[in-house]
Amino acid sequence: MAIDPQAQVVLDLLAAVGFTFGGADPATLRESMAAGNTPSPIELAEITDRTIPGPGGEIPVRIYRPSLEPGLPVVVFFHGGGWVVGDLESHDHGARAIAAKADCVVVAVDYRLAPEHRFPAAVDDCWAATEWVATHAEELGVDPTRLAVAGDSAGGNLAAVVTNRARDVDHVEVIHQALIYPVTDATCDRPSMTENAEGYMLTADGMTWFHGHYANSPDDFADPRYSPLFDDLAGAAPAIVITAGYDPLRDQGIAYAEALGAAGVEVDHINYDTMFHGFFTMDAAIDVAAEAQDAVAASLKAAFAR
Repeated sequence: MAIDPQAQVVLDLLAAVGFTFGGADPATLRESMAAGNTPSPIELAEITDRTIPGPGGEIPVRIYRPSLEPGLPVVVFFHGGGWVVGDLESHDHGARAIAAKADCVVVAVDYRLAPEHRFPAAVDDCWAATEWVATHAEELGVDPTRLAVAGDSAGGNLAAVVTNRARDVDHVEVIHQALIYPVTDATCDRPSMTENAEGYMLTADGMTWFHGHYANSPDDFADPRYSPLFDDLAGAAPAIVITAGYDPLRDQGIAYAEALGAAGVEVDHINYDTMFHGFFTMDAAIDVAAEAQDAVAASLKAAFAR
């Protein structure tokens, strides 16, 4: 199936300005991404920045409230960016969209980035933030029995890892996971990595670059905290997994959805055949992005209603 015409327009614009997702030094790529940040048109009742305790120091978080009603469900959100780039600003619109469409509080986490902080620093921060939300629900005014996690790309990886860890403890219960084109297998050599190696924003070489900055060595790739596909997935929270047809990560996202199903986990997998990696937050230019946001929101709302 051909790439969506609206998606192609976005890719052509990125190519025209010379944007490459990976390959530069981290500081340059972070500056390039920051220059592309635009204000979100989504208005919410309240947005608050604060810090919470973390294993490596204070962790900045941003709390999005669609209303001031107490006892709303809560989603802990982890941004993408290959564990090297991305922050609260780059993914502000995505967090707003989830809060507004799923009618939930969203706590977005500004975890430590590589290469300054390599694996498992991001995992440790995301777990600490999820644990904090679960154990400070009264302070936050949220319902701890309706706690979900979500993330895109590297954030989807972190959401999956946090979900699997929560299954094995008593004080944190994750009831749903929304994984948007997640990284699930760093050892992956599946067809989509070759088919979509270039031309669709995220490249195969870019993924190698990200792994090279995040991992301490290739030995990390088989660690389930790095590649959640290698974890025992039995008993994990129900999931929605979003993949994109023109994404190098497509096949590992599909493999993760299949592995969840094989482990007896309820999973809804949607592959947007005509989309590329990163499309989820581009609803201003791509109609299908809004459809994907609606699908994630519907999945979360159904989980919160159970």
